[in-house]
Amino acid sequence: MKKVIVASVVLALLITACAAPAAEQEVVPTPMPEMEEEVMEEEMLPDIVDTAIAAGSFETLVAAVSAAELAEALKGDGPFTVFAPSDEAFAKLPEGTVESLLEDPTGQLARILLYHVVPGKVMASDVSDGLIAETLRGAEVSFSVSDGKVMINDAEIVATDIETSNGVIHVIDSVILPPEDIVDVAVGAGSFNTLVAAVQAAGLEETLRSKGPFTVFAPTDEAFAKLPEGTVEALLADPQALADILLYHVVPGKVMAADVSDGLEAETAQGSTVSFAIHSDGVPAINGALITATDIEAFNGVIHVIDTVILPPDDIVDTAIANGSFETLVAAVQAAGLEEALRGDGPFTVFAPTDAAFAKLPAGTVEALLADPDALANILLYHVIDGKVLAADVTDGLEAETLQGSTVSFAIHSDGTPAINEALIVATDVMASNGVIHVIDSVILPPAE
Repeated sequence: MKKVIVASVVLALLITACAAPAAEQEVVPTPMPEMEEEVMEEEMLPDIVDTAIAAGSFETLVAAVSAAELAEALKGDGPFTVFAPSDEAFAKLPEGTVESLLEDPTGQLARILLYHVVPGKVMASDVSDGLIAETLRGAEVSFSVSDGKVMINDAEIVATDIETSNGVIHVIDSVILPPEDIVDVAVGAGSFNTLVAAVQAAGLEETLRSKGPFTVFAPTDEAFAKLPEGTVEALLADPQALADILLYHVVPGKVMAADVSDGLEAETAQGSTVSFAIHSDGVPAINGALITATDIEAFNGVIHVIDTVILPPDDIVDTAIANGSFETLVAAVQAAGLEEALRGDGPFTVFAPTDAAFAKLPAGTVEALLADPDALANILLYHVIDGKVLAADVTDGLEAETLQGSTVSFAIHSDGTPAINEALIVATDVMASNGVIHVIDSVILPPAE
C-alpha cells in the first residue's frame, strides 16, 4: 500500500512539472558558430564552372574552359577569382579568333584563360587604383579605378562579387590577352624559326612559356646555318642532345645587358657555365659568340640575340673520346662499368693516362685487366679525385684521397713540371662539363692492400 502511495506522488509531481507554464522553462538554443554557417552557405553554392553554366551568358567561356581541360581545376578547392568575359566580350574578338584558339585548346587558349584567373578570393572592395595581381598564367594584370569605373587591363569590370563555393566571379566586357612570353617573342620576330622548331622538338616550349624568369641567348636562323651540314637535322632527331644544347643558351633569372661585365661567368640551365667578354669596340660576347641585340623583354624574361650557336663542353668521357689519344682509357672505363659514373654530375678530377702511357705497362697487362673488371675499376678509380682540382690548386707535397680510397701525392719538379706519384702531368686543365682532366704519361697503381 505504501508503494502505491509513493508512486502516485511521483506521478503527480511529474504531471505538475510537465504542465508548468512555458515562461517558467529555460530553453537555451545552441547557436551555430558563424564560421560553420559561412561554410554551410558556401557548400550550398555551386562552384565557379557550374555558376557560369547556370548564368547562361558565358557559353563561349564555358566551352573554352572545357576545351582547354581546365574545368576540373576550376571546380577544385581554390579559392579562385575569375574575371569572366561574357559571350558579348568574346564576340568582340576578330572574326575567326575563337575558332583558331579552339584548335590549340591546351596551348594558347589555356594560357589566355589562365590569364583571367587570380589565385585567392579578391572581392570588389579589395581592388584599388594601381593594384597589380599575378594570374595563374604567371603574368600580371593591373587594375585602375576612375570615375567609378573599374578596369582590369583594358577591360571594364561590369559586375562584381558573384560568389561561388570555391571563389568569386567578376564579369568583364572584353577578353584580356596576356603579354608575350619568350616563345611568343621569338615566333613574332620571324628570325628564330630554327630555334623555335628546336625548342618544340626538345620538349622545352612549355618550360620557356612558364613564369621564369629566364635569360635566353637566342641564335638566329643564320647562326644555326653556320653549323656543319646535317647538324641541325641530326639534333632534331635526338631531343635529349638538342635539349642539352638549348639549355646551355638559357641562364636562370633576368640578366640585362647592363649586368654583363668583362670576365663574368654564369651557370646555365644545362649546368655548365658560360663566360662573357666585352670586346674593345664595346660589343659583348658569350663564349665567343657576338651578342648582336640585347634586352628584348618578355613577361617571363629577356632575350639577347647571338650570331653563333654555342655548344656546352662535353662530359669527361666524351672529352676523352673526342681527344683521340685515350682509346685504351675509354675502353677500360667501359669494361670496368664506370662510364655512367664518369658521365654523372661530378665534379671529378681525372688524371688520364694516354694510350702511350698504357703501352708502357708489361705485355699482356692491359688484356688481363680488361678480363678482370673489379681489378680494373680499382686501378681506374685511383686516377680520380672527387671535386674539381685545377693545376693552380696543386702544390708540392699536396696529398689527396682518390675515389679508390687511397691517397695520391703531388710534386712540383725543379723545372716546374707537376707530377702525381711518379707520373708526369703533361697537360692540365682540360675542362669538361662535369670536371677537369689532367693528362699523365704513366699509369699509376694503388698501393697493395
